[in-house]
Amino acid sequence: MTQFQKRITLYGLTMIAVGSSIGSGIFVTPGTIAKEIGHPYLILMVWVLGGIMGLTGALTFSELGGLFPQAGGVYVYLKNAYGDLTGFLYGWVMLMVINTGSLAGLCVAFAEYLRFLIPGITTSSKLIIAASTMVVLTGINILGVHYSQYLSNILTTIKLSAIALLIFAGIFYGQSDAIYQNFETVYSTPSHLIVVLFSGMIGVFFSVGGWHHATYVAGEVINPTRNVARAMILGMTIITLAYVLINIAYLRLLPLQQISQTQTIASDAMSALLPWGGRLIAVGIALSILGTISIYTMSAPRIYYAMAEDGLFFKSLAGIHVRWRTPVAAMLFQAVWALCILFFFSALFDKIITFVTFMDALFFALAAASIFIFRKRFTSTHRPYRTWGYPLIPLIFISLQSVFAINIFFQKPEQALPGLVLLGLGIGAFYWFKNSKHIKD
Repeated sequence: MTQFQKRITLYGLTMIAVGSSIGSGIFVTPGTIAKEIGHPYLILMVWVLGGIMGLTGALTFSELGGLFPQAGGVYVYLKNAYGDLTGFLYGWVMLMVINTGSLAGLCVAFAEYLRFLIPGITTSSKLIIAASTMVVLTGINILGVHYSQYLSNILTTIKLSAIALLIFAGIFYGQSDAIYQNFETVYSTPSHLIVVLFSGMIGVFFSVGGWHHATYVAGEVINPTRNVARAMILGMTIITLAYVLINIAYLRLLPLQQISQTQTIASDAMSALLPWGGRLIAVGIALSILGTISIYTMSAPRIYYAMAEDGLFFKSLAGIHVRWRTPVAAMLFQAVWALCILFFFSALFDKIITFVTFMDALFFALAAASIFIFRKRFTSTHRPYRTWGYPLIPLIFISLQSVFAINIFFQKPEQALPGLVLLGLGIGAFYWFKNSKHIKD
């Protein structure tokens, strides 16, 4: 039977962890977050809190990755801890909306930035460009994980360079009195502070999330029992530092009122220094989005492959190409469904951020809680990495995720309830697949 090739290095996996998190979020969401919170100290607080949440998650998932160094990542942890149904439901929501919807939205965002850079591109051709982007990147990633790794390394390096440029500009060329004006101005503390903070955290969560994609490709990592843990911790550390520093740069370059009213904060910040700065950073953002699309097209199909291998999905998706050593059928399946979302559900893209963060929070909390189950179940099993600060670190992550999900449910039920409906449909799909001839040899 054809097996995956172990070609992904520690550096390559770290770039996957970083690249899957840093897409368009940090270049767009700070404006929305500033509008929600309206206080510079609190703005930085939510980004620090988001970084801490991500780091506690990376520390927790690192032990799980060492225990289960195989394709599928979070799906594998959930299945082994709670059974087939829970694992299936995670893969189900990833396929139906979370990953495919994110892919469709990212492709549209990439097309929008191309329109900004190339004014001649018409509105009617935007969806064609978005669809072509998804098809081309899926094709490249099908050709082998070494191509995926090279592309991820290049594009993630470019996006980190764009962030470094913004940080450098803010620290060394920002208006020296701007940040002091932002911080010294008297702002009223929001009356419902906790609610406001968690509302602001939606954008932070969306921007920080993605580092766990490193677990999906564990079956193709060199020395996965050690490198999966190292890549997630290192990657999340880079992400946290980058996000906090870039928000400080924004506050040095732009007044808070302007920050809270813009959806193009990165371009506005650079334009404040250089007439052509906005266009330069737009190139970096476009390539950043392209890198995230590439990683998503590559990583998530490993979940559907693992589900098929376990007899929980279409058996045809369990195949690995003899020459390219990639799950071609699973990757094509994902691309087709993502294209369907792109063409038929594009009007719902503005709702997907809250939906994605809500569903992610539910499953992240469950996956993190599995560490306690495995500590009791596998008492004598060697662990290449043991979570630092256990049990406090996992409990912090679980608590933050749980509170976050509960807050979304009560504050934005119109976007949370469809997620629960989707889970209900997933239960029906699970039993259909369990008894279907399509999954049997």
